[in-house]
Amino acid sequence: MDAAANAFPAADERLRMQDPRTQYPQPPFPEQPQQAPGLARAMDPKPDHGETSYKGHARLDGRKALVTGGDSGIGRAAAIAFAREGADVAIVYEPDEEADAKEVIALIEADGRKALALPGDIRDEAFCKQIVADTVKAFGGLDILVNNAGKQTTQPTIADITSEQFDETFKTNVYAMFWITKAAAEHLPPGASIINTASVQAYKPGEALLDYASTKATIVAFTKSLSQQMIKKGVRANVVAPGPFWTALQPSGGQTQEKVQKFGEEAALGRPGQPVELAPVYVLLASQEASYITGEVYSATGGSEAVA
Repeated sequence: MDAAANAFPAADERLRMQDPRTQYPQPPFPEQPQQAPGLARAMDPKPDHGETSYKGHARLDGRKALVTGGDSGIGRAAAIAFAREGADVAIVYEPDEEADAKEVIALIEADGRKALALPGDIRDEAFCKQIVADTVKAFGGLDILVNNAGKQTTQPTIADITSEQFDETFKTNVYAMFWITKAAAEHLPPGASIINTASVQAYKPGEALLDYASTKATIVAFTKSLSQQMIKKGVRANVVAPGPFWTALQPSGGQTQEKVQKFGEEAALGRPGQPVELAPVYVLLASQEASYITGEVYSATGGSEAVA
């Protein structure tokens, strides 16, 4: 009995049968304004990225991953899960997010994997090329690319969106994805995976997220087109399109404080998703278990938003 118990890792508490509506915190939440890009450590309640809850099963043994926006939110959850599944992980983040990033680096290394911190501005093409080169040099290759970093700023009307904001949103969400993917393509071997983070906003755009929603629709089209090119090299490309997830993007300008207080209540589950709840989707798409999946959009919206 003891030998059998020791043969498997401790069970993931998230997998215990329970009511998904009450598994994680529900609104109302307190007001919590932050300056962009925001820090996960300052959120109330703090998001669950899988720091203590995600248990791996060697699905990505020996893989080498690069994750943008890996300091917090969905990128952090993916980075932690990749490391728990056996991958070395490089995370890209803004210098202002150093405090959160240090926690992720420590978690990756605690799992016995190599970690690489890459602070900088992905709106700069040269930096985007450099992070790919640095990852390949540090790890000896690249097998998984996650373009996840995003900029979201709520504005009530088109008149309130400046050209500067519009440009920064597209540079962060679209141009960076293009530059990083272009640089990474020559290094990705057959069996590698590209995963781009879009949003339900690509299909059901909110009136106050005009520029953000436009970039997310672009990400879907970009990835579907890219998948047709990359599969000729044996590389898969897919999209994850989340609904309302509890990340630092929301209180740091992505939503009004009034909406932050009610964030996620419109979902059928009555709450926002926690980043760790998306981690298994990224692991699946990165792993060989998804060998017949490319050009697809995986959605997680709490049951209330249909993705075409």
